[in-house]
Amino acid sequence: MTSYIPSLTLPASIFQSPAASVLLPIAAGTAIGFSTRPKETQATYLALRQPPLRPPPWIFGPVWTLLYGAMGYAAHRAWTEGVNSVDPQKVLLAKHGATLYTIQLGLNLIWMPLFFRFKRPIEATVDIVALTGTVGYLAYIWGEVDEVSGWLLAPYLGWLGFATYLTVGAGYLNGWNFSDKEKLKSAKGGRTKFVDEKP
Repeated sequence: MTSYIPSLTLPASIFQSPAASVLLPIAAGTAIGFSTRPKETQATYLALRQPPLRPPPWIFGPVWTLLYGAMGYAAHRAWTEGVNSVDPQKVLLAKHGATLYTIQLGLNLIWMPLFFRFKRPIEATVDIVALTGTVGYLAYIWGEVDEVSGWLLAPYLGWLGFATYLTVGAGYLNGWNFSDKEKLKSAKGGRTKFVDEKP
């Protein structure tokens, strides 16, 4: 079982506040999204060969906002239920979960730069597999503290499974190399530098 590691765990004040718990992952995810240049990210996404069932780019923002909000509320609820429990095992599990939650949030936030900015599909795949495993374990631990908290992570876990499929599929179909997607267009014109993007 992962130990409670204060240096790898968000401050307790974050978990204690429902607003802070919900807004932190939403704000962090939004900041990462904008830092990776949304137009370039969308261009890369459209330029890559993708496996079947690829969703349109516009769907990711709303879905991730909902998932970040749900995970944040789960964090608040599990922490509150756990640390205020008279059962020492639940207190311990809540704290262990807080460390796991912080780790998974970090893994979540580095995926987009790995995949889109640095164009490292292998590293992005390793990251999302580790993220999915961590969230699965976290859902189990927080489910032991508070059943609702565990179930709140279920949509997130399902989406991560789908995102893993998309990550692996895009990596495989593009030969695990995204660098050739940035050759300059010749006479096509347009404002982007991606070969396969439709004007």
